[in-house]
Amino acid sequence: MKPIPLLFLAVWVSISPARSQEEKSTVPDEPAASTTARILGTLPDGTPPPPEEPKPGFSVPAGKVIEREIVQEGGRRITLQRVAPIKLPPPLEAPRIDVADPAIQQRVGDFSEEHPNTEFLFIGGSVFHSKDSSVRTLVNLSPLGRGESVTFWSSADFGLLSGFSSFVGSDGITHSLMMAWSRQEVDSLSDLVGKAADGSGISKIPDLPAGKATFAITQGKPDAETLTAIQSLHDLYNNDYERLKTAFEGRERARIANEAELKAHPPKPKDIVLNYWRIGAAKPAADVSQKGGEK
Repeated sequence: MKPIPLLFLAVWVSISPARSQEEKSTVPDEPAASTTARILGTLPDGTPPPPEEPKPGFSVPAGKVIEREIVQEGGRRITLQRVAPIKLPPPLEAPRIDVADPAIQQRVGDFSEEHPNTEFLFIGGSVFHSKDSSVRTLVNLSPLGRGESVTFWSSADFGLLSGFSSFVGSDGITHSLMMAWSRQEVDSLSDLVGKAADGSGISKIPDLPAGKATFAITQGKPDAETLTAIQSLHDLYNNDYERLKTAFEGRERARIANEAELKAHPPKPKDIVLNYWRIGAAKPAADVSQKGGEK
């Protein structure tokens, strides 16, 4: 496998020390050997996550408030408070990534040694549903750091494959999956075929057999590793279809319920308090008028 681009790895390893040991155990590396494709980590099914711990509040002692003004805007009360200067910690600076830095080079080397069989896949998919035929998905897949992008038609509903971010392929390689997809409704498959023929940008739809999901490459020349990754995704779909479908339906029910809740009970604007203080003296009015006179 070709190495992942150095700059990407440098950014990745610069934040990797903050990643927990638990995450490492959730997404293990596998030896590059024939195995059964499987999903890594938890498959979200719409179950609400546990509530977040409340964040600590911030208040200014009454003795520090110099003046206060209250305005009403957007259905909420905004309190503007001029306060005495407050000593704050220095602002955080964005880390500067220097790929030539020996420390970064060391981290990149350590990451490559610890993750010898990891690959990043970017996927974009358009899932077409019609009344008279089974689903069809037009997919573009780009392996990061090696090979060219490929386009293929699939008889798998790639919307069901959107619930997880990591999987192990049949070759033992761990893949991190980044996917964007959309659902499109068409009256019939023949209409979709017509769109493919009228130059709308949709490639010709190949005949795909009924039964287990399969695919057909329509653009690009994938190497063996990319083909294995694509086949592994279809193996996951075929072997875990009911699990994927149940989890997807759960996420959809949760999404619809959340949208209905927001529509029935839209969030009310909350009152806010804005504290500020001056950090420099304003120029005297006389100076401004003098400059104006000079002009």
